[in-house]
Amino acid sequence: MSEDNIEADASSFCASCGIAKCDDIKLKECTACKSVRYCGVKCQREHRRQHKRACKKRAAELRDELLFKQPESSYRGDCPICCLPLSLDPEKSGMMVCCSKVICQGCNHANQIREEEASLDPKCPFCREPLPKIKEEKDKRRMKRIEANDPVAMTQWGGEEYNKGNHSSAFEYYAKAAELGDADAHFRLGLMYLDGDGVEKDRGKYLHHLEEAAIGGHPYARCNLGFHEEENGDINRAVRHYIIAAAQGQDESIKLLMFAFKEGDVSKDVLAAALRAHQAAVDATKSPQRAAAEEYRRKRSSAD
Repeated sequence: MSEDNIEADASSFCASCGIAKCDDIKLKECTACKSVRYCGVKCQREHRRQHKRACKKRAAELRDELLFKQPESSYRGDCPICCLPLSLDPEKSGMMVCCSKVICQGCNHANQIREEEASLDPKCPFCREPLPKIKEEKDKRRMKRIEANDPVAMTQWGGEEYNKGNHSSAFEYYAKAAELGDADAHFRLGLMYLDGDGVEKDRGKYLHHLEEAAIGGHPYARCNLGFHEEENGDINRAVRHYIIAAAQGQDESIKLLMFAFKEGDVSKDVLAAALRAHQAAVDATKSPQRAAAEEYRRKRSSAD
């Protein structure tokens, strides 16, 4: 049965033999394009030659729909205490080893002031567990989180392994965290495949992990995808990536969009909209508590 002869309601009939779905016959959809269904493996194999081209085209369309959808937030997420978006700058937040929660510097600073004023022992501002005093205890708690399949803890541990030069170990932690859906782990895995650190170079896997990271709200991965599209001569796809990254508050994407505007590849209205979205994303990460914490950090750095 050809594609042209498939009835409009393709979900109700097998695309190969045409048998209708009923209580006794369950149809399974093509996992790649999700546009046709089959009554069994035999029909799917017989129909493969006819369906292959259309399937590949539709699968690419579905992938693009997912890839170019604006994420609700960046991969950093929100501070679990004040519920405001976390800054893309990792220096403005910190991960607690006891619960793997990433706390903004504003909430962390406010908690430290409260403890100092009340002469309390330092505790995690989220789960209230006493903070470890020695590195061994800190590592023990982080390993406990890793054993509990915490992807954030795995990614951080993998980063430390990478910085020590233990690239194979880092790869294992990143790979496990990526399987659990961690966007930053996907990004780091992609870079390892690009550079061949602890693994054979593989540009296809590099791009795959960048896409997974971008879908998960990673603006730096998205910018890298934009670079790739520019290298391939597709400025329109590159610009789409930069616009999404800009709306997440990523600075580099704005610079790239401004350059594209000068080259005539981006209109004035599109650039203006991207600038507004970028500023809105940056403003959303601000609060009086975070400003106070930043001022405290600045004064302390000057004193040192």
